Amino acid sequence: MAQGSTLFIGVAVHKESSAVAYGAEEREAEVVFLGTIGTRQCDIDKLMRKLQAKGKRLHLVYEAGPCGYWLYRYLTKKNLKCWVVAPAQIPKKAGDRVKTDRRDAVQLARLLRSGDLTPVYVPGVEDEAIRDLVRAREEALKDGKAAQARRKAFLLRQGIRSAGRANWGPAHLRWLAEVVCPTPAQQIVFQE
Repeated sequence: MAQGSTLFIGVAVHKESSAVAYGAEEREAEVVFLGTIGTRQCDIDKLMRKLQAKGKRLHLVYEAGPCGYWLYRYLTKKNLKCWVVAPAQIPKKAGDRVKTDRRDAVQLARLLRSGDLTPVYVPGVEDEAIRDLVRAREEALKDGKAAQARRKAFLLRQGIRSAGRANWGPAHLRWLAEVVCPTPAQQIVFQE
């Protein structure tokens, strides 16, 4: 492989390890599974040095997932071309249900080389922080509503009913503060 060529690299990223495959820009060139690496920055640096010895330009791709965009930011900061793709947008053959890290990495490298992938927008650190804040707030509201429903069902099972009409208003909250359950264990459940 000529030093001036581009390598198309597919990475199946996970929490503890990442599977890596690469292919040269020549269409007839075989996509090679390189193996698995760790997910620390030093592991990524070692991989980049190894691949830069094989090709002058590197173009990487990985699927968006729970590991976030740190890898994208790290690689682009090192002036490497990196794409993040949505798993739902990756073309799949009908009936192909077997999914392994090795196959995913090879498939990503092959599809990147053929131009069949479309990158997703990668938000900036500040945008991602706002997204995290919004998600946390939505989850907290959901948890609060579920807790209210559990408390209401618990009181109903104990035969304890509020005389007021509005639930969770100031009068209802004062009433809740005065509720005493029949047993100490039930009082602990109610307070929790």
